[in-house]
Amino acid sequence: MSEQSRTRPSGSTTALHRAYDTALLDLDGVVYAGGEAVAHAVESLRTARDAGMRLAYVTNNALRTPAAVAAHLTELGAPAEPADVITSAQAVSRLIAEQFPAGSKVLVIGGEGLRVALRERGLDPVESADDDPVAVVQGYGGPDLTWGRFGEACCAINRGVPWFASNTDLTIPSARGIMPGNGAAVEVVRIATGAVPQVAGKPLPPMHRETILRTGARRALVVGDRLDTDIEGAFNGDVDSLLVLTGVTDAARLLAAEPRHRPTYVDEDLRGLLTGQPEVAVTGDGFGCGGWTASVAGHALALDGDGTAADGLRALCAAAWTEAGDGSSTLDAGKALARLGL
Repeated sequence: MSEQSRTRPSGSTTALHRAYDTALLDLDGVVYAGGEAVAHAVESLRTARDAGMRLAYVTNNALRTPAAVAAHLTELGAPAEPADVITSAQAVSRLIAEQFPAGSKVLVIGGEGLRVALRERGLDPVESADDDPVAVVQGYGGPDLTWGRFGEACCAINRGVPWFASNTDLTIPSARGIMPGNGAAVEVVRIATGAVPQVAGKPLPPMHRETILRTGARRALVVGDRLDTDIEGAFNGDVDSLLVLTGVTDAARLLAAEPRHRPTYVDEDLRGLLTGQPEVAVTGDGFGCGGWTASVAGHALALDGDGTAADGLRALCAAAWTEAGDGSSTLDAGKALARLGL
């Protein structure tokens, strides 16, 4: 079933780590959260890698270098080398390098990850709008990025310098909760200049292209926790996706997903890589998965039966997405999700 027509999660009789050659894994909310490994993530990744699946860690966070990200993953126990990490800094640097010659000066509003990626493409990162940059690139700079950096960006952009952004995620997860992401910082510059940047990160095609070029994936599976970046990016790249419920997206948001945000598969965490996915079947009463049956009752979703929470959620997705069609479900799912502990 194509992404465009998906009305229920797909099933797979083959374990996902054997059905796909490469996992394109988001990091925040999937592999780690607040710097600590997500439950079951490390052992699941090791098992998948040992069975022959390539692991590619794909992140919109442009702050850290691939080497720094790989070192962090290794500390957590996950298998990772710098070449396994693909960042939005790399994707946006390729985008700039395709439009300007080697040696061109680029004003950097962000962290070391951007500077390293620009140099990799033969570009010269600079710090001031007065350094005659040919472009401005903005990426997540962390909590220490000062207000003055936005001023530098605005000075250059208001002089007519083209503006690029690594990504436009409005939020980023942290150990203390949800914090402003690069998209929030991009909005500051947009409001002050009226300009619109060229964006490279998920869910847009430059990021998917960068990932495929660097991994050589033939049958890729996007694995993420965000509907508007990971799952939409898979949709735009015409590849399958697995949503895990360890990060930003909760069950209620998943049920309300419009077609471009509906994943191929749904699971609670990365253990879903190591198993097949049960088929969601059309029944006389609605949609069945495992021991559950989901249906629409008035303006609400109803759930009967018993089984795992993941199977119940898959059945509910089928009922909600079918009722919504090409739109977003507005059915009340409170009681049904309460039965699943979600």
